Order: sequence, then C-alpha cells, then structure tokens
Amino acid sequence: MSNLLKNIIRFCFFILAQVFILNQIPPLHHLVTPYIYFLFILWLPFKMGRRSVMILAFALGFCLDCFTKTYGLHTAPCVLIAYLRPFLINLLISQEGAESNYNEPSIQSMGFAPYFTYVAILTLLHHGLLFFLEALQSGGFFYFIIKTLVSAAISLLLILLTELIFARKQRFRTNTV
Repeated sequence: MSNLLKNIIRFCFFILAQVFILNQIPPLHHLVTPYIYFLFILWLPFKMGRRSVMILAFALGFCLDCFTKTYGLHTAPCVLIAYLRPFLINLLISQEGAESNYNEPSIQSMGFAPYFTYVAILTLLHHGLLFFLEALQSGGFFYFIIKTLVSAAISLLLILLTELIFARKQRFRTNTV
C-alpha cells in the first residue's frame, strides 16, 4: 500500500474513531476526555517536511472542529504539535539512526523509551493547549491542570494500546540499492 493511501485511511480512521467512539464516552466528572486523533500527526513519516505536516495537522484539527462545532479548539493544538514534532525527533534520535533506516516513528524504529517520551511530551502539549483554550471559557486553573494531567494519562494509555493492537510493520532500510 502506498504511503499516500495509508495516510488517507489513517486520517479518516482517527477522525471517525474520535467523533463516533471516543467523543460519545461520557466524561468522568468532566475530567477525563480521551483523545487519540492527533496520533495521525505523530505517525507521519520522518521525511515529510514541516510545512506539509503543519498543513495536514491543520486539516485534521479543522475536520474534528467541524464535527464537534468547536472551531479552532482542536486546530491550534494540532498545528502546535506538528510544528514541534521535528525538533523533538531530532532531540530523541541520532541523525544516523531511525530517520534513515525507518519510514515513520514507532516503538520499533525509535525504541520504547524515546518513542514513549516523544508521545508523552506531544500528548501533554496537545492536551495542555486544548484544555487551556477550553478553560479560557470556563475558568478554573486547578481544574485545567487536573483535567490536562488525567486526560493525558488516559490518552497515553489508549495510544500505547493502539500501538500494540495495530502494530505497524516496518522494513529496515539499508543504504544499498
């Protein structure tokens, strides 16, 4: 399957899963709201340029905002993590490492600790901005902090389960033709 078709299917799957499954789960005391749709951004190929990733992140956030009628609420965090993603990847893996040998970030390509750090930092940033923008409407600093931490923990658990259930097979690329 080509990368383009695979990413189109992922885009649709994550939007539909978020809208029709995860958004239908009633929040636990309005604190836990699981989000995994942004995993689409985290799974984009290493070699994709920052502008392309940011455009796709904008499209992903905007599609979710259209479904939930919260225009801009999901778009801003998606664009933020798309912008910060290459910096984080460069910090966590060596230049001669996974980027040149694998196509996209995963446990197999980065190793468990760097991949978990990558996902955890971007999840916390995503949830932090999302719930900060939400808290501007309702107020409550401690509510914002608790909701960010609890929802990020639940989302991380769901992301790790998704990674284990939908294991992505990647081939090791060599420099030979």
